[in-house]
Amino acid sequence: MATKATTLKDLFLEAAVNIDATLKQRGKTYGEFIDNAYVAQELKRVIRTALQDRQRVLYADQLEALDMFCHKIARIVNGDADYADSWVDIAGYAKLVADRLQAKEYERSEIISHEYGGTD
Repeated sequence: MATKATTLKDLFLEAAVNIDATLKQRGKTYGEFIDNAYVAQELKRVIRTALQDRQRVLYADQLEALDMFCHKIARIVNGDADYADSWVDIAGYAKLVADRLQAKEYERSEIISHEYGGTD
């Protein structure tokens, strides 16, 4: 049975051990953080440059989803490509943006319907 930390120092030491164990496990699953950072930043740079070159502006959720795709892709490339959670996370971020866009499209169709005398 684990003993409870009794002092602030004990709490910090316990937290450090837990963080180290978490980082070690994540490293096994996702690869080295520095490698992930490099790949993710390169992917983000390509996206930002393409948007800038085309004078495109995206909504915050779209940009954040793209950033998260890059983050997850880097983990897939550098770590365990068969770890399903990384793929599920990508789909989840895409769905969040798609749901907002579909709701917006639905609202737009409702407005048009009412403007032209349509019925609900």
